[in-house]
Amino acid sequence: MDRETIFCKADEEAVRKAGEILRNGGLVAFPTETVYGLGANALDEKAAARIYAAKGRPSDNPLIVHITRREALGRIVTEVPEAAERLMDAFWPGPMTLIFQKSPEVPYGTTGGLDTVAVRMPSHPVARAVIEAGGGYIAAPSANTSGRPSPTKASHVAEDLMGKVDMILDGGEVEIGLESTIVDVSVAEPVILRPGYISLEMLQGVVGKVSVDQALLRDDAGIRPKAPGMKYKHYAPKADLKIVEGSEEAVAARINELIRQGREKGKRIGVIAAKESAYRYQGGIVKTVGSREEDLSIAQHLFGILREFDTLGVSEIYSEAFDTPRMGQAIMNRLMKAAGHQVIKA
Repeated sequence: MDRETIFCKADEEAVRKAGEILRNGGLVAFPTETVYGLGANALDEKAAARIYAAKGRPSDNPLIVHITRREALGRIVTEVPEAAERLMDAFWPGPMTLIFQKSPEVPYGTTGGLDTVAVRMPSHPVARAVIEAGGGYIAAPSANTSGRPSPTKASHVAEDLMGKVDMILDGGEVEIGLESTIVDVSVAEPVILRPGYISLEMLQGVVGKVSVDQALLRDDAGIRPKAPGMKYKHYAPKADLKIVEGSEEAVAARINELIRQGREKGKRIGVIAAKESAYRYQGGIVKTVGSREEDLSIAQHLFGILREFDTLGVSEIYSEAFDTPRMGQAIMNRLMKAAGHQVIKA
């Protein structure tokens, strides 16, 4: 049944009200530095279940517990390895999630049935205020319908969840635009389970050897997810999305041919391109996602552009690949998920 959703600016009074809702088992969407999160009391299994219901999220897809203080770990994890201490010193608060062995206080309804728990300490001031007001342990996956592009504005949250949650706090557009890097520190050698703003090189600079889960850039639907986003199709627009790989010239030629073929059939075709190459495309609806020279701009705008195409009635979208040095792995991880791993070689 639909519920009344409070949509308001994230001021001090709204944060106080949000904390009251969370303490009473309700759902609150709020901004973080990565994407908007949908929060509930992580230690209340019934509240966590409401997140899954509102999002239509598979129950074996674990949630991330958000905290604001390092000492809060003592209640929810059984061990904090040395590698985790060093990573937290370097990157908390910030866009990094760590996976630990969970304590009995964390319900399996929060962890997707796993004996591990994912934990993050965000840096966004509104997120931190909401977490504190809500009791200090807030489970908060992205605040979108499961499978849709993650929300980077409060209006994106409203598109998907209005009438399904108790409150949406508008804190403006987020800074990063892709979800946190997830690192498993419950094993002997840290493993990246989801790439993000904090790169492999940054992690290696702190703890030495770090490996990358091989499921990141391939079709991994058969695995049991140990972290959010590892198993299911995510971030998908309504139109069919394919990634076109190759040299800049070859990609442009192939996409222009696909635009021509689509238009002959009466289709509206969308194109996702970098600022440097957008001029090469003719006849389609071209969206410039950002600059390869400043790939954070691509991360910031990717999900928003996927949502924009939903309003334009396109039936097919073709995207360039963005294998940039800084955030390329994270960007391509999200694009591959959104495209269902459909790739065209130019």
